[in-house]
Amino acid sequence: MHEFDRNVFINCPFDEDFAPLLQAIIFTVMTLGLEPRLATERNDSGETRLDKIKELIEQSRFSIHDLSRCIAQKKGEMFRLNMPFELGIDYGCRQYLGGDHLGKRFLILEEERYRFQAALSDISGSDIKAHAGDYEKAIRIVRDWLRSEAEIKAPGPAALLGQYVTFQEWHYERLLDEGYSDDDIQEYPTFELLESIRIWISQGKPVQYLRPKSPHRG
Repeated sequence: MHEFDRNVFINCPFDEDFAPLLQAIIFTVMTLGLEPRLATERNDSGETRLDKIKELIEQSRFSIHDLSRCIAQKKGEMFRLNMPFELGIDYGCRQYLGGDHLGKRFLILEEERYRFQAALSDISGSDIKAHAGDYEKAIRIVRDWLRSEAEIKAPGPAALLGQYVTFQEWHYERLLDEGYSDDDIQEYPTFELLESIRIWISQGKPVQYLRPKSPHRG
């Protein structure tokens, strides 16, 4: 499969509250054999964020846009425009670049159904999926969408949820064994999560973490 056809651009909040959903979405994409692309996948201070996002969008046939942080959570808080802005860039990429980009596919997520359509009426005809802030619903939605749009094989939703629980337990034990504290585990960067999922998949999706054997000293 061509790299463009495997890439899934993920445009979502990167705050602490959204982390469980982001981890679940990344896991689902990778377990189904596709490659998540995120602005946080690399830390190059010399690269502007907007240029990075534009590059990732152009390289990805599939995109997941979560708009659930576009409404202020409390009085006096500014709502965030980054996510709808990046959705607009992605839509423009599909419309104006032509070629393979005409086949780009979008999944738009929200916390509550119909809520964002009141603020951005231009997408009122789009099929927006609501996850209610629940990572299990997010896994089901992303799994079903990729199964349909990418035309790939996928385990059933319940089986995929079971794999995710297994991975999280394995991942936690692995990081503890490598000297991470609980606080470290809560704050580890995106690229380390991607690395851990790749290792877990390459090892055959083990049900428990086994500490590597130390080499014998002669």
